[in-house]
Amino acid sequence: MLARQIGRQKTIPKTRTKAMVVIRPTRKLRSTLPVTQMVGTSDTALGDWYVNRLVVDRQPLLLLVSSASLLPMLVRARDVRELPRHLEDIVARRLARLGVATPLINAERRAMTPVRIGATVDRSVLGIMVDFANGVPYYLEAGSWDESALEVIEDRLAETPCHAGKPSDQVVFPEKKAPELLITKWAG
Repeated sequence: MLARQIGRQKTIPKTRTKAMVVIRPTRKLRSTLPVTQMVGTSDTALGDWYVNRLVVDRQPLLLLVSSASLLPMLVRARDVRELPRHLEDIVARRLARLGVATPLINAERRAMTPVRIGATVDRSVLGIMVDFANGVPYYLEAGSWDESALEVIEDRLAETPCHAGKPSDQVVFPEKKAPELLITKWAG
């Protein structure tokens, strides 16, 4: 994969002077993840992470979507208050499954500290989240799925063309866009 090749060719700087990632919970999660005062935008390649809670087959899940790449992630909604502490690891595992080179993943991880909580600001991302959330139950067979099925669903959602009503050069395929953004930010 292109991300692996480029990731091996260049050394990624280990330090940055300013870094931050923003989690943007929907209203449903604001009491659990209260908004931090004075939040800007993320300094990461994948941008802010929007998060919503959904219930599938009586199981609470969190749907996270990158604002820049629209890359979706699904995790069980265990201890939602701890999401800021675990976000970096969740993203790193997802990127590794996409085949992104380790140096690019590590650069993104370094940029994900500290974590801030901010209000949602992009209705387009919220709309994509609604589409993804509506699709999740169709991929899960009631009563017979486990956590490993969530990875399969993430992969299928990441293949979904986003902004398909726009001209073809503006259509986003999250599984392709995420590695492109990481290469541009960290290896370019």
